[in-house]
Amino acid sequence: MTSDRSRKAEALELALERARLGVWDWDLRSGKCYYSPTWSHMLGYDANELSDTFDRWLKLTHPDDKAQALESGERHIAGLTDTIETELRLQHKSGGWVWVLDRGGIVERDAEGRPLRVIGVQTDITRQKQAEAQLEQANARLRLALAATGIGIWHHELHSPKSYWDARTREIYGVDSKTDEVSADLWHTFLHPEDREATERAHLEPLENHGVAAVEYRIIRRDGEIRHIESLVRYLSDGPSAGQILGTVRDITEERQRQQELAFAAQHDVLTGLFNRAAFEKLLSATISDPLQLPLAVLYIDIDYFKALNDFAGHAAGDIALKNVTASFMGCLPPSAFAARLGGDEFAMVFPTSDAVQARMFAEAILAAIRNADLGQGLLSRKLAASVGIALITDCSTSVADALANADDACYAAKAAGRNRFAVFSVDGAGARGLNSSRVATDTLEALDKGTLQLFGQQIHLLGKPWKESRRIEVLARLTTRNGTSIPPGDFVKVAERFGLASRVDRWIILRALSLYGAATRSGEAMLCFNLSAQTLSDPQLWSFVDSLIEETGSSHAGIGFEITETAAVTNYEAAAQFVQKARERQCRVSLDDFGAGMSSFEYLRRFPVDAIKIDGSFVENIIHSRFDREIVVAVAGIARSLGCSVVAERIEQEDVLDMLYEMGIDYGQGFLLHRPEPLEALIARAASNVGS
Repeated sequence: MTSDRSRKAEALELALERARLGVWDWDLRSGKCYYSPTWSHMLGYDANELSDTFDRWLKLTHPDDKAQALESGERHIAGLTDTIETELRLQHKSGGWVWVLDRGGIVERDAEGRPLRVIGVQTDITRQKQAEAQLEQANARLRLALAATGIGIWHHELHSPKSYWDARTREIYGVDSKTDEVSADLWHTFLHPEDREATERAHLEPLENHGVAAVEYRIIRRDGEIRHIESLVRYLSDGPSAGQILGTVRDITEERQRQQELAFAAQHDVLTGLFNRAAFEKLLSATISDPLQLPLAVLYIDIDYFKALNDFAGHAAGDIALKNVTASFMGCLPPSAFAARLGGDEFAMVFPTSDAVQARMFAEAILAAIRNADLGQGLLSRKLAASVGIALITDCSTSVADALANADDACYAAKAAGRNRFAVFSVDGAGARGLNSSRVATDTLEALDKGTLQLFGQQIHLLGKPWKESRRIEVLARLTTRNGTSIPPGDFVKVAERFGLASRVDRWIILRALSLYGAATRSGEAMLCFNLSAQTLSDPQLWSFVDSLIEETGSSHAGIGFEITETAAVTNYEAAAQFVQKARERQCRVSLDDFGAGMSSFEYLRRFPVDAIKIDGSFVENIIHSRFDREIVVAVAGIARSLGCSVVAERIEQEDVLDMLYEMGIDYGQGFLLHRPEPLEALIARAASNVGS
């Protein structure tokens, strides 16, 4: 029997040890408390290392837990609770803390029912507490992440008529509730009618495939506001129960608005809100290829004298005028029409039409709308007009380039006929002008790809001195079409600008000229001057291209000059100003071309520190017969001299014009331009041999 009891005691001791349980037995009469060896071991002590006083455990209890532990025992002894149950920390021999779950109760009372003996068990729950702490940390990080991202969490128990929404979810839906619990059908009442069926179906998909479903939908809040929601939904199985659907919600309304704004900006002109060229051409291509949309009219609109208004009133007022004019003529078009601002004061529009008569009627209405448009404050007494070209499209095989070029040709005809009118494209009319613009653009692209543009140059003399003392050359290009027709720069460059090819043409000319003759600029044998379009001036990579090309070809910055026109400068003033600054930093010469052709010429001269002024040829070619032109040339030359700038006069084709410049007292050393281009190769050869005058 004794052996059996000993075996049971040993088994109990082993069980307590393995279960990490410590037993305490408190005798209220003697005040002593027995602590089992497993209790001592749990705290890192040997069995007889700790005393058996009642307050031994209290001395080892963490200060923050003492009051709670004492209260639990006192309430039980006072008969207020059935058992003792509390969690507390006891100090380990090593100095650390062991979390224990303390459970116990009264096991013996006297005849009057007073407690005599209390026994309890303390379980080591340190690992559990560590896991809880780690889980709480993870939850805290999750809550922080959710707060940062604005994500709400919800779940719906399939076996219950209830759902649970956290505070962020309730905030997103505009639900005023202090508890997470909501009715299961509440969510459905918020769904936008157009999205309801698809959204509800998508939320059930995880039940079938047990995957994660991503859903976007709209809700209508109780105040009527429509919000865009993004949800991730997953089904979680609960074993024998029906399980639950767990989901997230995120309000993406502002994101959608930003995406729509960016998409709109990518396709529309900032100033007028019309399509930009790329978007317009894409839409036009789709419209032409659809037989049901034909016939249709393509209109090319060029505002007459808008540059003069811009010069007079300034760019801000010009922008307002352009917006008002656009709104005015768009009000004349049928709902099916669409339009684009191609750049500057040029527009294109498309609308279905039954015949040329109807197209002419709309063109007349557009012209009237532009003439009557309110240009804005400060311009009430001024009016604008336009030249309109019409191209009728009846064939689905017509290319976008041909459609626009035909309308552009008709617009040119209207402008040539006196402006403030429209013209309808015809093959005969295009033939009288020369070549269709689209064919010129096609030939230009082909010449760029094959490298068959021809380089020419014009001598820039110093007045009264042989050319060998200046050896400055204005570099030009000539385009020869497939049928052998030679197109001068003034014609094919204009086409290149309208078709967005001007920057490619400028780069090709610079690349070709410096590749062939860059060494001549370094040796001082010649200075090469290049004309730059507005598109090239606006190219942020221009100087990277020029600098690397100069290094590759052995050219010299000081042996290169650039000419910018007032038209190019006004298109993008900031870009022009930055270009001039960077050119002068590199010691490249900069000339202001066509000086005097615009009303803001002197304003640009004041703002741009240029090296040379090139007087517009219209003031030079008639100086023999026009006193006004003579006075302009003398005045500009004097201004340039006082500013330390050179002056270049162009269109000097007659000796008597040259003689007149002498008679007018133009100083020796000021430049003039011979208007007789010749192959650049020949000019460079003469410059290198110091031959010619």
